[in-house]
Amino acid sequence: MTEILNHFEPITLDQMKDIRLMNRIDTKFVTTEPVLRRLLDMARDDYFVQETDGLRISPYYTLYFDTPDCAMYNRHQVGHLSRQKIRIRSYVSAGLSFLEVKTKNNHGRTKKKRVAMEQFDALHPQHDIEFHRQDENFVNYDEFLRTYLNYDPERLTEQIENRFDRITLVNKAKTERLTIDTHLRFNNIATGEQRAMGDLVIIELKRDGNQPSPILGKLCDLHIHPHGFSKYCIGSALTNDSLRRNRIKPRLRSIQKILGK
Repeated sequence: MTEILNHFEPITLDQMKDIRLMNRIDTKFVTTEPVLRRLLDMARDDYFVQETDGLRISPYYTLYFDTPDCAMYNRHQVGHLSRQKIRIRSYVSAGLSFLEVKTKNNHGRTKKKRVAMEQFDALHPQHDIEFHRQDENFVNYDEFLRTYLNYDPERLTEQIENRFDRITLVNKAKTERLTIDTHLRFNNIATGEQRAMGDLVIIELKRDGNQPSPILGKLCDLHIHPHGFSKYCIGSALTNDSLRRNRIKPRLRSIQKILGK
């Protein structure tokens, strides 16, 4: 993969400041690494690749929280369009972590709010976070969560973590971002179950509204079609047998088909 990405022109984080897309429409696609290689080869003249400290593929870590009865998972699973997720997202190479609340409305638009998560070690997470106002940092987190989250922060518990490697592409017009996640693996903190997703690839097109996109035609040519994939919900369904999954089962079967299993 690195050899293909070396053919792309690089773009730095500073150069990407104007395309943060914090209020956006997201469209996800699911494929495999062999097909991704073909897609990247087709897209290299239309996109920059994000490069950070010489890296064009960056490791990510995410820790998801929910209520003890998994209210956020269940709201998604039963099909509510308006829903929320709360997580810690870590950019492992940079040593940066953020507490994030993602809110999706019934028009399909996603808003993300975040605050820096101090002294969080994504390489060695302790799995003991509770959102009480026990120190100055957690007072700030409490105020942040009570402003943007529709759930009581003190009821939140750690549910599942994932790790993956991400490629970020930016179109030459700088109106969209394309994130490409590979080597996805889950660890369910509540059950102790783990699951690696093999050569599955999650592609997410992020743009403000329905702006023209140079990647959509290429995805269609490769028979890569829109496919919902919530890392939190899919990972939870695969690693926690006690959860309801009626509406997720077709998606799980589709993923198995894509993987050729």
